[in-house]
Amino acid sequence: MSADKPIAEIGETPLVPAHVTAAYISDAVSGVTEQAAPIGWWIIFGTALLGLGILGVSVGYLFWNGIGSWGNDSPVAWAWDITNFVWWIGIGHAGTLISAVLFLFRQKWRTSVNRFAEAMTIFAVMCALLYPTIHVGRVWVLYWALPLPNQMAMWPNFKSPLLWDVFAVSTYFTVSLLFWYVGLLPDFATLRDRSKSLLRKKVYGAFALGWRGSNRHWRNYERAYLILAALSTPLVLSVHSVVSFDFATSVMPGWHTTIFPPYFVAGAVFSGFAMVSTLMIISRQVFNLKDLMTMKHLELMNKIMLVTGSLVGYAYSMEFFIAWYSGNAYERYVFINRATGPYWWAYWTMVTCNVLVPQVFWFKKFRTSIPVMFAVSILINIGMWFERFVIIVTSLHRDYLPSAWGMFSPTIVDVGCYVGSFGLFFTLFSLFIRWMPMIAMFEVKAALPGAQPSHHAHADDHADAAHAAHAEPAPAE
Repeated sequence: MSADKPIAEIGETPLVPAHVTAAYISDAVSGVTEQAAPIGWWIIFGTALLGLGILGVSVGYLFWNGIGSWGNDSPVAWAWDITNFVWWIGIGHAGTLISAVLFLFRQKWRTSVNRFAEAMTIFAVMCALLYPTIHVGRVWVLYWALPLPNQMAMWPNFKSPLLWDVFAVSTYFTVSLLFWYVGLLPDFATLRDRSKSLLRKKVYGAFALGWRGSNRHWRNYERAYLILAALSTPLVLSVHSVVSFDFATSVMPGWHTTIFPPYFVAGAVFSGFAMVSTLMIISRQVFNLKDLMTMKHLELMNKIMLVTGSLVGYAYSMEFFIAWYSGNAYERYVFINRATGPYWWAYWTMVTCNVLVPQVFWFKKFRTSIPVMFAVSILINIGMWFERFVIIVTSLHRDYLPSAWGMFSPTIVDVGCYVGSFGLFFTLFSLFIRWMPMIAMFEVKAALPGAQPSHHAHADDHADAAHAAHAEPAPAE
């Protein structure tokens, strides 16, 4: 990229249309919280509340009747519970990657995507944490899993990857939450300054923590944001690596493999970007934000999905190669059983959705087609769920001895817990996009051609809709 090229452009295609100005960005994003919700939002929110009710009923019945209500049995002691846990953790990875890693690499195209990708991370991790909480059976003594002094002098096993999960995921959630909230401060101030009612002004003012857009505020903000981005970046790699240790540190054929950490990370980024794409397509349509979430943003995300999908396909092939190359008959049998055994349909659904379907993105016609990318993003997440199902269930259902073989079938409670987790996720996400700025207004403004750096902007009385933290840039040419 040449030095005199506008920073809002990649290649020859501008990230945002020429008519987009700072005032336009403030009006478009703030208008979502100021105007009546469109009918599309009510449909999504109502459906999500129905799913949340299903979750409440399913979990309540599970607590009352015990985890025998699930289809888990010997030898398949882990099934949909851990499958869903790993899947939701993977969904949450794209938010941190987009926000932290792309920020450190100064990728300007992230600015329209990062805010609700970060929110998606928070809500996905909350859904994921639901499963380790309820699958232990006696939820009322869950605190036993924490290293807390107690009268029984009982301590968790620090050599167990299950405890590593507790620390890794809780750290990831905490840092991601701080990163998300710190990034919201300037935009909360914008909403505060635009508010007509005293209640809205007080609420948004409380969340803005007294932000006035002064030079000192911007200096402290940029330092804090950079530190949190630097902390979040290794978490992108470490969290799903630690999750993969739940399997890789065992001696179970199909699990005992060193490829799992990078393989799980690539799969997590893959599924996370697919979910971000799904949510972007829906949000830009419902709230008419097509000038800010442009086709260029979607196309760049599709390219990342193509790359990570290819990495996942490479991992699949390497698993089969190493199973053959190892000379271990049990390992070899597990992988042959995955492809040709009673769960063959799950394996080939996984391969089709994760490896074959994303290959359509080699063609620009499909990379820039909304129906195609929406269908592909849905299929990718279906395939990634089946990947976790295949790893867990097909490795467990046939043990070393035929006398220990068995089959897993989900119950209505399994289905209710999974469907209900979508209800929890979309309820939280719907409330977020309705009452908080779903796009980082100040970051998009800073990426406009001719925009001044944030800490050089005038901070005089917050006079215009662009919030005085940014001087009004010249219109894009």
